[in-house]
Amino acid sequence: MRNAAMLLRSLRRLWNNRRMARLQVLLAALCFGTTGTAQALGPDGASAVTVGAARIAVGAALLLAVQWLAGRRAAAGGPAAAPRAPRPPWSRAPVVLGALGVAGYQLCFFAAVKDTGVAVGTVVALGSAPALAGIGGWLVNRHKPQRAWAAATALACAGVALLALSGGAGGTDVSAPGVALAVGAGASYAIFTLASKRLLDQGHHVEPVMARLFGFGALLLAPVLIAGDTGWLTTTTGAAMALWLGAVPTALAYILFASGLRHLPANDVATLTLAEPVTAALLGAIVLGERPGATAVVGIIIILAGLAVLAAPRRKQTPGRVAVEVANA
Repeated sequence: MRNAAMLLRSLRRLWNNRRMARLQVLLAALCFGTTGTAQALGPDGASAVTVGAARIAVGAALLLAVQWLAGRRAAAGGPAAAPRAPRPPWSRAPVVLGALGVAGYQLCFFAAVKDTGVAVGTVVALGSAPALAGIGGWLVNRHKPQRAWAAATALACAGVALLALSGGAGGTDVSAPGVALAVGAGASYAIFTLASKRLLDQGHHVEPVMARLFGFGALLLAPVLIAGDTGWLTTTTGAAMALWLGAVPTALAYILFASGLRHLPANDVATLTLAEPVTAALLGAIVLGERPGATAVVGIIIILAGLAVLAAPRRKQTPGRVAVEVANA
């Protein structure tokens, strides 16, 4: 038992290592990418907006359960003589903004897709989020984006554009309100990312941050579930879809997302999550029998190239720069 406990602690230290942060975000993006396939396998006629609200409700409940379990483990784990670190106070602004980001993304994204189509809505939402997160981080945190981020974001957004265009029908009208809603979805995701980063930097743990933001986000979306048609939830297929969407691309994905976000700039994280459409495209081909054309394949390759640029080792820092970063940590 003692050896098993030591092995578990070693694995936990390895998983929480700064070098694992990008892998954690990429795994989160893989989970995010299962959303479309799960919806496609779900019941016909389910409202996209109520599906999004149900996903957040189930995800919030699971995240609250994870927070409770983590709190119990922490209370029962350490030596009795070890003093507990004081809990930092919760800042109201990032909590409110993060919850608004959770709710706003669901409403804006699904409304955009309905108004201007999957292709245009997806490319604008996914493509705008990294740029908006980078700009927001620059303005709010005075964190100037690095050149590697700019190059990676440009490549990844170009790849997302090719992926989206490869699945769209030619001649489809582009709706200006739909595009505005998609930008709103990208902005909501950027706001959520920056708010989460601020709370994590203040010393809050991953589990309570995600549980709090998604819990309040679920409350904001509760009227959608109350007023909308949720009859699909009473079917076996619908309940299974809601459970999967809440457990994997929400609860599990955002625990991984926040674990990586602790050690990475918000703009880097937003760019890394552009691996989501690659996962969605591959699952569409494998599970749903969709065959991506040459344009989609090129888009996937370009996205992977952008992620490789972002994941490449950084140039070795000078001692003076390291000292400044340690002092600011």
